[in-house]
Amino acid sequence: MTEHTKTDGLPGMDMPVAFEAGAGAFGKAPPRNERMSTAKVECNACPVLCQISEGRTGACDRYANREGVLVRVDPVVLLRRAVASEAPVLVPFDRPAAEKVEGSAPDWNGDLLHADEVFVTGVGSSTTYPDYKPAPFIVASKARGVDMVTVVTEGIFSYCSFKVKIDTDRFLGSEQANVRYRGEVVGHVTTAEYGSQMLSLGGVHHLTGGSKKEGRMTAELMQLLGNKKAVECTIDGGSTLVIQAGRAPIVNGVEEQRMRVGCGSAAVGIFARQFAGVADEVVVVDDHITGVLTEHQAGRCLDMAPSGIQMLGRKSTPGRYFQVANPGNGWGGTDIADPLSIIEGWEEGVARPGLRLLMTSTTGEHAQWYVLDEALKPVEQQMPPEVRRIVERIGENCEPSLCTVLFLGGAGGSLRAGVTENPVLLTRAIKRALVNVTCGGAPAYVWPGGGITVMADVMRMPDNSFGAVPTPAIVAPIEFSMRRDDYEALGGHMEHIFSLEQALSRGAWQEDGAPLARQWVVMDDANPWPLGHTPMLG
Repeated sequence: MTEHTKTDGLPGMDMPVAFEAGAGAFGKAPPRNERMSTAKVECNACPVLCQISEGRTGACDRYANREGVLVRVDPVVLLRRAVASEAPVLVPFDRPAAEKVEGSAPDWNGDLLHADEVFVTGVGSSTTYPDYKPAPFIVASKARGVDMVTVVTEGIFSYCSFKVKIDTDRFLGSEQANVRYRGEVVGHVTTAEYGSQMLSLGGVHHLTGGSKKEGRMTAELMQLLGNKKAVECTIDGGSTLVIQAGRAPIVNGVEEQRMRVGCGSAAVGIFARQFAGVADEVVVVDDHITGVLTEHQAGRCLDMAPSGIQMLGRKSTPGRYFQVANPGNGWGGTDIADPLSIIEGWEEGVARPGLRLLMTSTTGEHAQWYVLDEALKPVEQQMPPEVRRIVERIGENCEPSLCTVLFLGGAGGSLRAGVTENPVLLTRAIKRALVNVTCGGAPAYVWPGGGITVMADVMRMPDNSFGAVPTPAIVAPIEFSMRRDDYEALGGHMEHIFSLEQALSRGAWQEDGAPLARQWVVMDDANPWPLGHTPMLG
């Protein structure tokens, strides 16, 4: 008969005396299934409760059976401020905790207890699901001479999603259209923002509210996106996309290059002075607001004469037109290939032969130059160099297209019990800025209102920060840093606090069973130091 193997009993993860002396819940539990083979061990890192055979890993690939002992596969990831190389440094457990680490910068003083140089992240830290017991790491340290505590864990998130910002004018799909990954619905198109299309991917209803395959595909997509990998999606009635955090989106097989400088009206206003004198009329084509220079306030302030142009679409205010065409992959995010198709005509007596007309898109990728003939018909001609320079400047002012992936998760439920015996006090302390919340050491924005809803940019998190379990749910790192006295005041697990030195001496194991203490990662330059940025330290 095999006992229920606890993840808090992994090799090298011995608890402090006070922890071991606690309630019997922290010891071996009775077997869940008396018929389980004695050659297997049972993992309780998530509700799946895998029964793992010798030499195999559980369904999440995070825990393994090594000679009848449950071991953790992934190393704990620790941040430090400066290393000689950006490559991670792996340090075996048999080294003294304060030994100087090979590959570190010359000014590294070897003192791993220096809080300004070391931060334990939740990546690889394991979990204590369900959190009737304290988090895997509750670490004591100092920051600017202040006693601090950081509670570190990997949260198992069902209530989570990724908000994806795609810099493009191309039509991706109608708002609320389904987004599919490997045939399964995993999210939807949401409201467009300035120069970007937005997707909401994942979420509890796709993870657990649909078919088993939908849940598996949703978790797979989310893990890949969070770990900065490329994924291909399709949108019902729209485009095929390749999305990767920090990379340009690929729309229908074409890699995007530019994010528009602004809508058509904004582009007219920005470059009006430069256009005046070299063009008699400028139309900036946009699926949102198409701008017409001579009617626009900018053109009128420059005393430009009316051109007599008559536009299709719905006129908003002078020089600004809505709905000149449908959304698409043509000029300015519309479905048009011929820009003249949005001109209804020219007013006789106002328009004149020889009038010079520039039509351009919001990115400058499309641009054509016309001159009106005697019949007031635009005739395409070679664009003058002085006009070409302005069009190129429009392109120069367009930022590179990128995909931005934001993790959004609700840190509720039993996760908070790993921090305190009275979870609502943690929520209140966060809202009072007494607790700094990070995800893998990266800053997390905490949404106002009830609960602990956090959002973090995956590009600012360590690589491979995310895992998955087949419940299905996403595994993500989260850390709560605060003053020690504030931790005590919110009912924290004071008797389970480790010193930084003790935390660094706890175990993790590679798949081949070789001991692996920790993985050092240089902190992202864009991130504030997690402890130094703690709100109460200023």
